[in-house]
Amino acid sequence: MTLACYAAHSDQTLGRLHPEPSEPSQSGRSPFQRDRDRIIHSTAFRRLEYKTQVFLNHEGDHFRTRLTHSLEVAQIGRAVARRLQLNEDLVEAISLAHDLGHTPFGHAGQDALNECMKDHGGFEHNLQSLWVVDFLEERYAEWNGLNLSFETREGILKHCSKKNAEKLGRLGERFLKGEQPSLEAQLANCADEIAYNNHDIDDGIRSGLISVEQLAEVTLWQEQKRRVEQQFPHLSGRRLVCEVIRHIIHVLVDDLVKETERRLSEHAPQSIDDVRASPPLLGFSSQMREQATEMKRFLFKNLYRHPQVQAMTADAAKIIHSLFQIYEKQPEQIPRDFRPDDEFYRRISHYIAGMTDRYANKEFQKLMV
Repeated sequence: MTLACYAAHSDQTLGRLHPEPSEPSQSGRSPFQRDRDRIIHSTAFRRLEYKTQVFLNHEGDHFRTRLTHSLEVAQIGRAVARRLQLNEDLVEAISLAHDLGHTPFGHAGQDALNECMKDHGGFEHNLQSLWVVDFLEERYAEWNGLNLSFETREGILKHCSKKNAEKLGRLGERFLKGEQPSLEAQLANCADEIAYNNHDIDDGIRSGLISVEQLAEVTLWQEQKRRVEQQFPHLSGRRLVCEVIRHIIHVLVDDLVKETERRLSEHAPQSIDDVRASPPLLGFSSQMREQATEMKRFLFKNLYRHPQVQAMTADAAKIIHSLFQIYEKQPEQIPRDFRPDDEFYRRISHYIAGMTDRYANKEFQKLMV
C-alpha cells in the first residue's frame, strides 16, 4: 500500500537507542515490523495474558485480559490505518506495546503503586511501558530492552509528567513544547479507547453487572440497537449484544476516519514533521466525542464503580500496598539478579509492576503468612 506523505515512513525513522544494521530491503523486515516482532516475543507481552482488564483472569474464561485487549486495539488500529494510508506496521507495534508496563489488577494496581511511590518519583504506566522496552527486557547480548524505533517508543509514551519528560531527551520534547506525536501514535490511542469502551460493555453484560436495559440511557447504544432490531427483528440475547457492539465500533471507526480526513484537508500536512507541529489531527467529530464520553461516563458509574468491582479494587490495592511494604523492609525477598543496580524504590516498583495477577496473589499469600 502506498503511504500518505504525512504517514511515518520506515525508511525515514529517527532510529534506535543502539544503532543496528537494517535488514536487506528486498527480503527483510522494515524497522517497524522488527519492532512488532520483538514486542510479540517479549516476556512482558506474554504476561499480559494474566493481567486484569476489568475482571480478574480467573473470574471467567471469556473476559478480556490485557493481552486480548491489546490484540483488539491492534486490529482496530490497522483497519483505520489502511483507510487513512498510514503505516499499519507502526500502528500495530504501538498497539501491542501500549500496556506492557501495566501493573497487575488493572487501574486499581496502578493507582495503588503510584500511592506507594508518591515520595519516590511516582508511577506512570505509560512511562513503565517505555522502561520495559528500553531497559527491563533482557533478551539481547548487546543491550538491555528491545531497542525499538523512536516512532514506536514515541507512541508508547501517550502521557508523561513534565518532570519525567525533562529526563527523556528528544522523546520527551513534545510534552514540553506542546507538540503532537505521529498520526500512527494518535491512532493507537483512539483505537485503545474504541476497544476498551465497547469491550468493557460486552464483558459487563456477560458478567451480569450491567444490563441491556440500563444501556437505554446511552445514546450510541440505543441508536445502534434500534438499527439492528430493524434489520434483524427476531434477534435477541447474546447475538443481539454482539451485533449492537459491532455496529457501535463501525460508526466510531467511520466517524474517526471522516473527521480525520476533514482535519487533514484543513491543515494539509506534507510530512510527519508537519503532523507533529499541528494540533491533533486524528480524532472524533464533536458530536461523536460527546456520545463516546457519555458511554464512558455510563461505564464509570455502572461498571467500574459497581460494588463487586470496587471490592476487587480494594483487595488489589491491599495486595499492592502490602507487597511494597514487605519488599521495603525485606529487599532480600526480591530475586538478587533483578535490577540490582536500580535505585531502591524504583527497583521495588519495577518488580511489582511486572507481576501478573496470579503471581502477585501468590507472593501476597506466601509473604503474609
